Amino acid sequence: MGTETGTRTRGERATHWGLSQMKMNVLVYTSPARGHLYPVVPIASELSKRGHRAHIVTLAGELEHLAQIGISSSPIDPAVERIAIEDYRERSLPRAGMSVLKTFTARAAGEAPDLARGIDDHNPDVLLIDVNCWGAATVAERSGLPWAMYSPYLLPLPSRDAPPFGLGLAPMNGPVGRVRDAIVGYGFRAGFDRTVMPAINALRARHGLPELRRYSDVLARPPVLLALTAEGFEYPRSDWPANVRLIGAVNWSPPLPAPAWLDELRDPLVLVTCSTERQRDKRLLHVSLESLPATGMSVIATSAAHDPDQFSAPPGSRVVRFVPHEPILQRAACVVCHGGMGITQKALAAGVPVVVVPCGRDQLDTACRVQSAQAGVRLSPRRLTPARLAAAVHTAIERRAGALCVGRAYAAAGGEAAGADAIEALGRP
Repeated sequence: MGTETGTRTRGERATHWGLSQMKMNVLVYTSPARGHLYPVVPIASELSKRGHRAHIVTLAGELEHLAQIGISSSPIDPAVERIAIEDYRERSLPRAGMSVLKTFTARAAGEAPDLARGIDDHNPDVLLIDVNCWGAATVAERSGLPWAMYSPYLLPLPSRDAPPFGLGLAPMNGPVGRVRDAIVGYGFRAGFDRTVMPAINALRARHGLPELRRYSDVLARPPVLLALTAEGFEYPRSDWPANVRLIGAVNWSPPLPAPAWLDELRDPLVLVTCSTERQRDKRLLHVSLESLPATGMSVIATSAAHDPDQFSAPPGSRVVRFVPHEPILQRAACVVCHGGMGITQKALAAGVPVVVVPCGRDQLDTACRVQSAQAGVRLSPRRLTPARLAAAVHTAIERRAGALCVGRAYAAAGGEAAGADAIEALGRP
């Protein structure tokens, strides 16, 4: 598809909107990651409940799950899906970060024509694009259609009220904190922009869009930017950009029944999870299974991207690749995880405190916010030992009040209903 094909003028969209009895077609494009698909599913479901049509372009392996809940979907271009994140191969955080950014750049070239085909096929009124899909975002901006971006992780936006993103820095008040944030923030953003903006601007040039100087300018392009978190977990700010809508924690799991063996496990129960994207987090399960049952706790460990047969569970604990988290969170005293936003926010939304052992990516910042909200404990992977993990879990359990406070902040932000409201407002002619 050419960049003009499949677009409608504002007047044509108004006619289409009226003829469809105020209903609209929303096309959602995700990156090939469950942690980016699952948070957007409730928004698509809410739009469907309101009589709109939501179609998701996403992982081929998840289409059956979406069909089970009545969501229309189709697969991402297989060539894009095959480009996997491989930061686990790197031994340092900077090199791991560079590896992730190279993956996003490589995917972007295929995303652009993939979304263009989707626009041709589905004739949408509104587009909703994953924040990691730089190629799809470029086509969305060029299409002339109303569009929004969503971010399931913390937004990497500069602020005078918060420490710079990316390094897991705790807030520091006063002149020393302001100087630290200014110097560190400038250096980090300059390096990030030098890394990603040439590729993004090359894409933009191919689609006739103006060059941008900073990545924060990329996040300013969509009329609506849905941040799937809320203050109370995220640091309060007086300078959120006008396009940002904080809607709270939003997540979903495939519709599977609770395991029959769950009732056999005794309390207190601890859920330990690895990432659905392969990372260097395998040791977290080994240490949890060694330490926590010895203190009288039951462990349910989900290995996700790792083979569950690599782990040995003592009597009274279980290791599985995947299990629905919701029934476990109803009983769990604590969650131990790598600090992915999906499981961290799902736990806190249920009022369950968290021990975060961050492996990289955005997890340092997630862990710091858990600590700052007194909703759990941050434990460095370098300090991960059986004794320290057991102590961290006991401390986290004592911080349940903080987790409940974060959960209330998420609920007040509106969740999927607030997200659907923002999409509806965007689609009105």
